Amino acid sequence: MKLTSKGRYAVMALADLANFNSVDPISLRDISLRQGISLDFLEQIFSKLKKHNIVKSTRGTNGGYVLNKDPAQIKLANILNAVDEEVKTVQCKKESKKGCNSKTSKCITHNLWDELEIHINNFFEKKNLKDLISNKLESIN
Repeated sequence: MKLTSKGRYAVMALADLANFNSVDPISLRDISLRQGISLDFLEQIFSKLKKHNIVKSTRGTNGGYVLNKDPAQIKLANILNAVDEEVKTVQCKKESKKGCNSKTSKCITHNLWDELEIHINNFFEKKNLKDLISNKLESIN
């Protein structure tokens, strides 16, 4: 199981945005430079985040993006979902009677991987952007 760059970068970029907690829009160029993420890739990511009402944009010379909600209200699960990131630890469909290896039953470790997937998704459901910013501030002090 591995999160793609798209999911990791979406979380990084929004944490960067939340870190400034600004009412003034922040440009993707600034986020790109601070976080070392390609500007083109950020544009793709923020297009999806905007469609899911996580961020809003402003055009013009002082344009950029701001969070659409308070950082405490933006769960990591919502961010990952917005960029089509899916955490899966099993290859088979849960409702299928066929197993991951196309046999007639689930593999012997299926329940272990299924339980891990539930834990990971619950973790992302419980964590929000404010948690990330708070953890960063605590590690500095």
